[in-house]
Amino acid sequence: MTIAADSSTDLDRTRFFIDGAWVAPKGTETHLALEAATEAPLGTASLGTDADIDAAVRAARRALDDGPWGRTTPAERAAAMRRFAEALAARGADTATLVSRENGMPIGLSNAFNGEAPAGLLNMYADQIETMPLEETRPSPSGSTVVRRAPVGVVGAITPWNYPQALAMMKIAPALAAGCTVVLKPSPETALDGYILGDAAVEAGLPPGVLNIVVAGRESGAALVSHPLVDKIAFTGSTAAGRIIGAECGRLIRRCTLELGGKSAAIVLDDVDLDTFVAGLDNACFQNNGQTCTVQSRILAPRSRYAEVVEAVAQFAREMVVGDPLDPAVTCGPMASKAQLDRVLGYLDLGRASDARLVTGGGRPANLSRGWFVEPTVFADVDNRERIAQEEIFGPVVTITPYDDDDEAVRIANDSEYGLGGSVWTTDEHRGLALARRVRTGTIGVNYYLQDLGAPFGGMKGSGIGRELGPEALGNYLEFQSIYASADHLDH
Repeated sequence: MTIAADSSTDLDRTRFFIDGAWVAPKGTETHLALEAATEAPLGTASLGTDADIDAAVRAARRALDDGPWGRTTPAERAAAMRRFAEALAARGADTATLVSRENGMPIGLSNAFNGEAPAGLLNMYADQIETMPLEETRPSPSGSTVVRRAPVGVVGAITPWNYPQALAMMKIAPALAAGCTVVLKPSPETALDGYILGDAAVEAGLPPGVLNIVVAGRESGAALVSHPLVDKIAFTGSTAAGRIIGAECGRLIRRCTLELGGKSAAIVLDDVDLDTFVAGLDNACFQNNGQTCTVQSRILAPRSRYAEVVEAVAQFAREMVVGDPLDPAVTCGPMASKAQLDRVLGYLDLGRASDARLVTGGGRPANLSRGWFVEPTVFADVDNRERIAQEEIFGPVVTITPYDDDDEAVRIANDSEYGLGGSVWTTDEHRGLALARRVRTGTIGVNYYLQDLGAPFGGMKGSGIGRELGPEALGNYLEFQSIYASADHLDH
């Protein structure tokens, strides 16, 4: 198999987008990005220091407090956001390709989440802010009270590598709509594509300081979380990192939303239509090579149909096409990094050492000598207490656990520190809905799992605090202010 790589393209990004301009870094550390499918050099990005973060935050503060952004009307912000969306849409195909080269995402999925979704989110929140009443006057015993929704302030947005463009815009779009300014810290693993946002912001004419972008590691990310001029942190990443960020935000009395990890369950009921279930396996259980926080990597199957469910899942995994993520026929690309590959292989070792039964996969594909590829893997007969059933693997690995009745299925599904995604598979939708309501999770599908950008998204338990997407997300970036006034102001 030949994996395409455009070595003639200079993808180096050695400057940061701060205060509306591309500026030289204050440090010298860099990150060499390697193409996930070939392990070949893809580009070099500078890594920010605490000083770079400080410059970005101060630019965002000036844009909010002294610049035009803090005085814009919703209509003016919406117009700027639509220009931003247009500039991103024009770059969509190239952006999707770059992300696939960075993190191994199959190109069809990347086109949707990295090429199209960012512009769609900007347009959606532009529409919402134009129709949301930001002030209302209420009668009070002393006259009247003006209740207004004001921007929360400067937002520090920290995003991971698995859906870099979509997850960044899930924070940027509602923040801009609310009138906030943003400092974005993308992950070094996808250090190159984040700067497309800066290019598009310049083309759209966003005022200086409204959006700032600094790629940095964890240490400088901590500086963003703790910066005294930041008002809110919006984070997507691991539960372990979320606990640290949440603790610091609590210490500082700083607002935060945390979208964290998952170990979700797909509950297959005894009346399931297996063809429907198999048709939904890609989105529900293997999406983005398993590098998705919502994947239902625990499949719960009724004992009465256990053998046929195991065989159906195993056959699906065997038929997945592993290879170049830029090939539209490929359904499973590589892991995003060598570190992620090693993590997944470590869990495969744990699975083989347990009492679970390896049905298919379990290692690296024999026919691919380059790239961070893992075979789609299925473990059956898995005790839900095993580490492979409790810990987030973030690779194309699923476990299958038997159960006796619906009550036991719900108990096993809820026996997890996480609560982010899930699904129920049945020919009786009313039964499926009733069971879905009993699962402690932020999102769950009945006979399919496909994220709805217009509905709130987030987790329960260790999967996070707060919600992104839908009109509910705007509330994360707005503060209520009550202004006590005289009765004369009731009509204004």
